Amino acid sequence: MIVDGKAIASEILARTKVRAENLQKRPLVVALVANETPATKSYLRIKAARAADAGCDFEVRPLPAGRQDFLSVIQDDYADAVIIQLPLPEGMDTKVACDAIPVEKDADVLSVAARAKFQSGEVGALLPPVVGAVREIFMQNSIDPKGQKAVVIGDGWLVGNPCATWLKQRGANVTVLTTQSGDLATALARADIIISGAGSPHLIKPEMLKPGVILIDAATSESNGVLAGDADPACVEKCSLFTPVPGGVGPIAVACLFENSVVLAKTFAKA
Repeated sequence: MIVDGKAIASEILARTKVRAENLQKRPLVVALVANETPATKSYLRIKAARAADAGCDFEVRPLPAGRQDFLSVIQDDYADAVIIQLPLPEGMDTKVACDAIPVEKDADVLSVAARAKFQSGEVGALLPPVVGAVREIFMQNSIDPKGQKAVVIGDGWLVGNPCATWLKQRGANVTVLTTQSGDLATALARADIIISGAGSPHLIKPEMLKPGVILIDAATSESNGVLAGDADPACVEKCSLFTPVPGGVGPIAVACLFENSVVLAKTFAKA
């Protein structure tokens, strides 16, 4: 089965809009941008459109280079949720910027404080958007990771790290592979579930997979000017569930970002 990410995202946005419309004021999501590239502008246009679908207002503001200036902008009390459009330019410390986002506004779950709540399994903790997307896919397809052999490719802060944490929380037997660890082909041949966030076009080949594997491709990179995932599209023939790139995890994760934003707006609404 090929996952239709746009259809799932539409469902999430529709239910999120209902929740937003029940709030006293329309939630405001502020995106802070310091690296305006054509790709960044494209991502922001998509997020602005999805924000409207979720019943949220969306503002783009520049992220100043000076530490004190950007701290004051990030911690501005005006927004219900604050997101930082990555990557930041050289010379700006991504960790410092993300950690400056107050937990009550961190819809992307990028700060150490927000991530700690998620990692500890705290009741009510937000899921990072990519994890939210994976959960939604699993729920809609009645997939239970408990006891399954799961391989996570990459240990990055956006995909690999949180997905590995969530799978462990759900009782999966998790192996995390990076370029420095393990034999990819051997590990994939045994995997029941694969979540990949390496950002290496067509790294995963059909011959590496066992029949019936669940393959969640959460990476986006470029190959010959075209968006590509970590999995060769031919992998779909070996999978019981497959997420294409584009159109798979990406749209769902964006929808989960705005679902998180509305949850924050409701939870921390000012009296």
